[in-house]
Order: sequence, then structure tokens, then C-alpha cells
Amino acid sequence: MRVTKEQLKTLCLIAKAAAREIMSVYGNRIETWRKDDLSPLTEADLNADRVIRRELEKLFPGFFILSEESASTGCKDENTFFLVDPLDGTKEFLKRNDEFTVNIALVNEGQVIVGVVLAPALGQLFYAARGLGAWVCEGQRIRALRVSSYQVRTPLRVIGSRSHGGEALSAWLARLPEEHTFVAAGSSLKFCRIAEGQADIYPRFGPTSQWDTAAAQCVLEMAGGAVVDLAGRQLRYGLERSVLNPEFVALGSPSLISLFDQEAE
Repeated sequence: MRVTKEQLKTLCLIAKAAAREIMSVYGNRIETWRKDDLSPLTEADLNADRVIRRELEKLFPGFFILSEESASTGCKDENTFFLVDPLDGTKEFLKRNDEFTVNIALVNEGQVIVGVVLAPALGQLFYAARGLGAWVCEGQRIRALRVSSYQVRTPLRVIGSRSHGGEALSAWLARLPEEHTFVAAGSSLKFCRIAEGQADIYPRFGPTSQWDTAAAQCVLEMAGGAVVDLAGRQLRYGLERSVLNPEFVALGSPSLISLFDQEAE
């Protein structure tokens, strides 16, 4: 399945519509609830989800939509479907640190073929499609994305979560034989920072869901990077799979896979 530039543009416009709903709440008092897993839920999550679902159903009729906040009813094509996180980084949203995103991905045969990641408070739109490439738009400026090649004699730039990671990440960092730096970032922006050459590696030991990673994985892969599980296999998606991803590592350079495997053992 191939996606056209026009379809990719349409998905970017849908993400922007959702972002407007989010930003209309961002500067005001935010009403918050707790889900069954105790993670936060806000009116911004629900409003953005409603807009994305409405527009996808209108412009891409017949496609199953699995979102963090809802799922399509009726029959579903397990081979081709949308994965949506209407507000990735709700904790960052509540902290008002601007590092939250709208994530829209299209999956085909287990692989993400389209990814749109919009950080509305930062004014950054990342988008990619297989066969087309990956770009970031900031204001009126659009530039193609390309990962940096890691040079052994320079510090390894590790990026990780602001809200997750804990002892496993600390232990992994302590075992690294390479000189390294570490910077924290929220939501799916960690993948995007690697895609634009600002970081080299993102190890993730804590739980994530399919909708957390799919869109940004496409952006990173189309920029020349990779997202693999601890066995070195590409992170894949499916309605028949567990909604929870395995632990994984996002990489700017394939050569870093062996470093990660060695340290993860």
C-alpha cells in the first residue's frame, strides 16, 4: 500500500485541527480524571480524539481506528488501520512544559507506513510516509529530516523520558562504555529529536503502547533511523498483538544496535 503526498497533507491538517482543540484548553484550568490504570485523562485528550476520529472517518472511510481513548466499532481489517494518540504526553501537558504531541499513524501489514507527530506548543510538525520521505515544518520553514552518523570518538547522545525510566535506565547508562550525555524529553518527541540529528539513541525499558510509538517510528525510520526490540527486530504493530510494546531502542545509526545488545544483556 502506498500513500500519496496529498493524503499525507490531509493527515497533517487533521493533526492541526486536533491541536487547536488542545491549545484552547492549555492556557486555562484543566479538568482531569483518572483512568483505570491511574494515568491522567483531560478534556483536551477527549476533544482531540473526537476531532481526529470525525475527520478520519470522513476522509478515510472504512479504515479501522484504534486510539488511546476510543476504538472503531464493527468489523475491522487487521492488516490496515490507523493508530492514534490524540494527546501523547498528558503528564507533560499538565505540567505545561510544552513537550506533548498529537500522533497519527497508518499501519499496513504490521509496519507503519505514515506518521504525523505535531507538537502544537512548540510549533513543530513532523511527518513522513514510506516511499516519500520525512520532514519537519516550523512556521513557514520545511526541511527534510536525516539522522546523524554516530562517530565513536564523540559523546553518545542519549535521550530518554522525563516521566519514565527509573532504575533500569540508570543502570544501563552506568554500564555504557562510551562517553555519553543524557537529555530528557517528553512524549514521542524523543524519536523526532533523533530523526533531526539532535540525539543518537533512545532506550525504553518501561511500558509503552502501540499508539505511543507508531507515528514517530515512521518519522525516524524515514529519516534513516531504526526502532528495534531487544532482539534487534523492527518494532511492529497489529490489532491482533498486545497493545503494549516490548522494550525497545530507537537508533539514529544502525551501528549502535550492537552496542545496545551488548549492554542490555
